[in-house]
Amino acid sequence: MTLYVILEGVIAFFLVAGGAFAFIGSLGMAHLRDFYMRLHGPTKATTLGIGCMLIASMLYFWVTQGKPDIQEMLITLFLFITAPVSAHLLAKTGLHMQLKHIDETGGRPPELRPEEIGEKPVPHPDRGHG
Repeated sequence: MTLYVILEGVIAFFLVAGGAFAFIGSLGMAHLRDFYMRLHGPTKATTLGIGCMLIASMLYFWVTQGKPDIQEMLITLFLFITAPVSAHLLAKTGLHMQLKHIDETGGRPPELRPEEIGEKPVPHPDRGHG
């Protein structure tokens, strides 16, 4: 009986932590000031929150049914792999489209090529340089 109480505590911890992370990520997405800052909310905190909730779900069904449910683990793994990749692609698209940003997030990152931070967007390779 003690093992079930400990597992319920672990599941409750993951649910509360997941809810807190998801709330903080959503709040950050609503209150941060520009596109680049808003990327952090859903890609970092909310992803971790949903991951915690999926792990809690996996543990719950493992305890109640006696066998592990691999679907939640696969969803968590897929989420943790795809969220950073999509955030990177969104950030590169924002740089390419020269989206407005506040002065604190401005600057010229040294890893960007000169054509990526110029006055015009980077020309499409199939359409020439004009």
